[in-house]
Amino acid sequence: MISLPLRRPVTLARRGMVVAPHYLAAEAGLDLLKAGGNAVDAAVAASAMLQVVYPFVCGLGGDVFMMIYDARSGTVYGLNGSGRSARAATIERYRALGYPTMPTFGIHTVTVPGCVSGWSEAAQRFGRLGLAQSLAPAISYAEEGFALGPDLHNALIRMSTREDVHRSWQTHFLPTGTVPPIGSVVRYPTLANTLRTIAQKGAEEFYQGEIAEHMAAFFAQEGGLITREDLASHRSDWVMPLSVAFAGLRIYELPPNTQGITALQMLGMLEQQALGDNPLAAETVHPAVEAKKLAFADRKAYLTDQAHMRVDPVALIAPAYLAQRSALIDMQHAQSSVAPGGFTGDTVYLCAADREGNSVSLIQSNYMGFGSGVVVDGAGIVLQNRGAYFSLDETAANALAPAKRTLHTLIPSMALRDGRPAIVFGTMGGDGQAQIHLQVYTALARFGLQMQEAVELPRWIHGEMVGKEVLQVEERFPEATLDALRQRGHEIYGQGGWSSGMGYAQGILFDTASGSMYGGADPRAESNAAAW
Repeated sequence: MISLPLRRPVTLARRGMVVAPHYLAAEAGLDLLKAGGNAVDAAVAASAMLQVVYPFVCGLGGDVFMMIYDARSGTVYGLNGSGRSARAATIERYRALGYPTMPTFGIHTVTVPGCVSGWSEAAQRFGRLGLAQSLAPAISYAEEGFALGPDLHNALIRMSTREDVHRSWQTHFLPTGTVPPIGSVVRYPTLANTLRTIAQKGAEEFYQGEIAEHMAAFFAQEGGLITREDLASHRSDWVMPLSVAFAGLRIYELPPNTQGITALQMLGMLEQQALGDNPLAAETVHPAVEAKKLAFADRKAYLTDQAHMRVDPVALIAPAYLAQRSALIDMQHAQSSVAPGGFTGDTVYLCAADREGNSVSLIQSNYMGFGSGVVVDGAGIVLQNRGAYFSLDETAANALAPAKRTLHTLIPSMALRDGRPAIVFGTMGGDGQAQIHLQVYTALARFGLQMQEAVELPRWIHGEMVGKEVLQVEERFPEATLDALRQRGHEIYGQGGWSSGMGYAQGILFDTASGSMYGGADPRAESNAAAW
């Protein structure tokens, strides 16, 4: 078994825990637990706080997905809080606008924001304290200010150098025209006002009230396609999570339009493979990378808004089908990949658990950094560019269509053992998310690592880079492993020791015998596991 020194100690708790990529978000969630709230209240509070202190990865103009384990019913619930394209968004319309392919940034990459609706649905169905109390910490920090941290500071510098930055982004984030230094007190008063209005009047105000009217006017002014009617028709959906068996666990992911099924396919294929003697051995990494290639081929061919899919998603994780796909893995040679991931992404993942046994896996995103690079004037709403994932190829599974949900990389997850929560886990990382799920679940379930150990292990991501397919690796991998992978035909591309491109992962491991929770917070971000 491999043993690496930890950069952070494992965090232990019995009454409750919140793990988030920023310490103020984790503390906001923990405050809700101490105030008598449950895991849902805490997760929403942490998510809202991240809109303020980590706006380069999530915002009110983005989407949210949740997986909730309800201790009273012993049931795992899935919530799809993703928005749809405008009803006027057709391939023909985009071509008329001069786009041969989907744009990457700007007003025409924006889909209807689903975050606020998702918060409200979860709070109403499973929360205890109400949405207003969960939003209170974020409102306070947005209004009174917080000390600018290094991650946001660096993100502001990167974005400010872009030539295509929209003037609304400059107005909101750089009102003085310069990036403030680390430690400066930063305030977002327009965002505070928007959050306060939602807290006072409810999520309906965002989609059907004054906020919706303000957003629709902004879209019209900027030439966007989203209308007041598009906002008013948005709904979040409760969905049935899908699952596979893996190393004594039942691992759950959300169905399409997420890529959760891609993670399940990889896990299902790897379950049938003999692995090396540790998670960093070439005999462990190689079959995992090969499983990724097969699963991503299916992702490209089939996954999109479930209402538009050509196959039943369950068929893609049927045991016989997974056995057939797993048999294609050559343990000695890297196969040519059919569909490598093409984008990278910026996202936040957090998780929460309470002493009653409830747990929440929550993921939210702008998609690429600050998303579209557009911020609704006077409202502080950072708009996602999730629509960039659509295709303008009519034959593609994820082809653009009116009022359609795009394929989402966002995938919250959890694992049960004997019907009780064993692991709550997730990560940011765009196309890398499913690959990180595979690596961390393998480290936990097949090799017995604790959560902090699994989160800190060096990672790999397979995909397109520098114009070709490569296996990106953090350079903390053993050199013997990298040599063996090269001999099998993998082209290795180093990514430094601790790369944000490898995702920010957070998780909680549950000890059912003692009732203790083991938190893992990713040192690749300003993460924290707040415990009670």
